[in-house]
Amino acid sequence: MQSLLFVEDDDSIRLALRLALEDEGYEVREAPDGRSGLEAFAEREPDLVLLDLRLPDMSGFDVCRAMRARSIVPIIIVTAQTDTHDLVVGLEAGADDYVTKPVVPKELAARIRAQLRRVQLHESPSAGPRPTLFGDVEVRHEQGIVLKGDVELSLTKTEFRLMCEFAEHAGAVLSRDQLLERVWGYEYLGDSRLVDAHVRRLRLKIEDHPDEPKLLVTVRGLGYRLLS
Repeated sequence: MQSLLFVEDDDSIRLALRLALEDEGYEVREAPDGRSGLEAFAEREPDLVLLDLRLPDMSGFDVCRAMRARSIVPIIIVTAQTDTHDLVVGLEAGADDYVTKPVVPKELAARIRAQLRRVQLHESPSAGPRPTLFGDVEVRHEQGIVLKGDVELSLTKTEFRLMCEFAEHAGAVLSRDQLLERVWGYEYLGDSRLVDAHVRRLRLKIEDHPDEPKLLVTVRGLGYRLLS
C-alpha cells in the first residue's frame, strides 16, 4: 500500500481528505504542523507528501525546502492561496504540483495517481535513448541522472522528466500544454504556472546564467526549446 503524509493544521480538512484518500486505497499519516510533519517525514519517508502552505508554527515553504533537501519524493501543495506569487514560490521551493482549497477529492486523487505513476515509470528500467549532450550538460536517460561538466545535478523526479522531455525533442518548441500532458499527465487539470516554475528551477541548475539562458530558451508566445 502506498503511503501519503498530509501536513495540514485544519482538523476537519485533514479528516475529510484522509477518509477520501483511504477509500482510494492509500495509507494516510497526518501531521498538524510543520515540525511534526518534518518529524514524521524523517521517521518514515512516504511515497508522496500533501503540504499546506499556511501552518501555525512555520512556513510551508520552509517545510517544503527541508523535505526537498533530503528527498526527491513528490510533494503536492494543498493551499487556500490562489496568489500567483505564493504558488510560484511554493513550486520553486521544490513542490511538484498544487491544488487549491476547497479541494475536490477526486481531482486530488487524480493528481496523486499521476505523480506516483510517473515515479514508477522513472524507476522502471528501460532501454531509453542514448546519453545526450547540450553544451556542458549531459542527460543520461538510462541512469536517471543529469551532469553539468563532471558534477551530477540534484534534480527532483519532475525536473528530470522535464529535462528528458526537452532532450528527446531537442531543437523543437514544446508548448506548456504539451509539457503538462507529457510530464505531469494533465490534459486539463494543470496550468502553465507549473511549467514556468519548473523551467525556472531547471535553468537555475543547468544554465551558467539562468536569467540569460543559452540552453533552455523561451520562444515567446509558443513555449520552450532546448538548444544543443
